[in-house]
Amino acid sequence: MTERGIQEQRRKKWRVEGNPIRTLEEAREFIESVGFCLLYPVKPPVLAPTFVGAYVGSESGLPTLRQAFADVRAREASELMVRLLRERAAYEAHLFGDSFLVAASVFPYYYAVAGDRNPRQVPKQGGHAETYSPLAVDVLEMIRNKGPISKKRLQEKLSGDLSEAALDRGLVELWTHLRITRVDCKAVEGALWDVLYRWSPETVKEGIQLSVGEALSALLSKYLECVIAAEPQEVEDLFSNLAPRSKVKEASNALQAGREMNFVHVGNRTLLHVTPPRTAASGTREPGEVPGSTSSSSASSSASSSAPQPRSSTRARHEAPRARRHG
Repeated sequence: MTERGIQEQRRKKWRVEGNPIRTLEEAREFIESVGFCLLYPVKPPVLAPTFVGAYVGSESGLPTLRQAFADVRAREASELMVRLLRERAAYEAHLFGDSFLVAASVFPYYYAVAGDRNPRQVPKQGGHAETYSPLAVDVLEMIRNKGPISKKRLQEKLSGDLSEAALDRGLVELWTHLRITRVDCKAVEGALWDVLYRWSPETVKEGIQLSVGEALSALLSKYLECVIAAEPQEVEDLFSNLAPRSKVKEASNALQAGREMNFVHVGNRTLLHVTPPRTAASGTREPGEVPGSTSSSSASSSASSSAPQPRSSTRARHEAPRARRHG
């Protein structure tokens, strides 16, 4: 493994070597392959693919969120993303101050880490980390009763002198904790918001049943498959936006202990990468086989789904994520 080889593999996987996505099927295949990605590049840069980069087929001169409104490529990429959201082939979260797209097969793991364990319960108000602002609670109740609903209609129904900036803060607060999600975008009304447990109840239920540890392990392994290899600090920096660094380190150590993730030396850097699967001839895993499963279950899993699935060193490693239905 060389630095150049890693970059070439990333460019191919991230669809930025002149092989852009254009159709819904290509977009679905891309998001399932990488697991998750940013919508636009962010600053400071994050080691992750972008959906707009895959749409353009390049990583040069890509628009940021602030530049997107004036960029035709960004608008077209966003329209394709909305089609993915409509059919639940992908889910949109809020991370790094921007849209973070997560594949349908990976989203239960993401929800287990970032989502609310009691999504139907009215959230508490207060100043602690596990409570919500009064405005966020009001916004949530309105979306529950009237959703899917646009920001414009929310502002009208909440009345008073509520500013657009204040409403945005309330929406982001709920969105970050996966209480709500954008489910569509209309030409006149703009984005439509709904509570996530109503929009995708099976996915939310699946996420609630996963522990944070096993979900983090699955996300870590999927991320390393996406970026090919990364420095431990890069992995921790990204996932510390979702969970405490101590939890991220525990998940990383568990994967290393299970030999599902190991170190590789590239130049003067020491990188983490997913342990390559060994051949069936040695009585061990074949490509696509879920660690900890038997040969027969591996063949069944491989036949039922061609999309790469997260691996983890806990219960999730014994059961492949269920095939997701689209639409």
